[in-house]
Amino acid sequence: MIKQYEYPEAQSVVVCGDIHGDFHTLTYKLCIQYGMTDTLLIVAGDCGFGFDKPAYYEQVYNKDAGRLRKSNNWIVFVRGNHDNPAYFNEERIAYKRWRTVPDYSVISACGHNILCIGGAVSIDREHRKKEQARRVLSQTGYYWPDEMPVFSNECFDALTIPIDTIVTHTAPSFCEKQDHAFLHDWAQMDPTLIDDVAMERRTMDQIHHYIKQKGVPVQNWFYGHFHESWTSFIDGIRFKMLDIMEFYEVR
Repeated sequence: MIKQYEYPEAQSVVVCGDIHGDFHTLTYKLCIQYGMTDTLLIVAGDCGFGFDKPAYYEQVYNKDAGRLRKSNNWIVFVRGNHDNPAYFNEERIAYKRWRTVPDYSVISACGHNILCIGGAVSIDREHRKKEQARRVLSQTGYYWPDEMPVFSNECFDALTIPIDTIVTHTAPSFCEKQDHAFLHDWAQMDPTLIDDVAMERRTMDQIHHYIKQKGVPVQNWFYGHFHESWTSFIDGIRFKMLDIMEFYEVR
């Protein structure tokens, strides 16, 4: 099922790279440092949901909600590999100005229809699995095995809205970065890691192939994950990799 979220009051749309749980800094940058108003901000994964107990996120929102209301801003979070997928699939964060969205959701604002598809591979997953085993009795997590992105023909075929922008966490194989820092070091203790990372990128390739084959009029594709900044135009699409906490306006 495709879910659509509309933000008719927004006057601008901005995409941000990974934030890794630094929610207060994100709100400060948006509302105070950059002084943005009437802005919808979309975080392209690795938001940080699941590492703390559910009540923690309510506390964070309650602390930042006043700034968001005063500036008339909204924040939407897309799933990363360092996120508990349940927070997104089940929309556990669903405040007026702060929400998580499931994969294949469409966000409509400022004349843009933005398709959001999360997920990636944690290259340090062996370490994370060991830490997760210690947390088995708590309400917190450190690794989620269903972290990978998923290509869904069913969801794509259900799209009836003309998509002009895509936000994912990782990227197609022809985009930078071509390799993760320390990937091969982690692969020494994780024999299927290299293949799984390649599969992750092929999933993004499938998405790209589908939109080109079907003539979906995509102009922008934003992603995070790699903690660097890069831009290139490929097949008529602006591909933009966002660094940690990097903001970029959708035009």
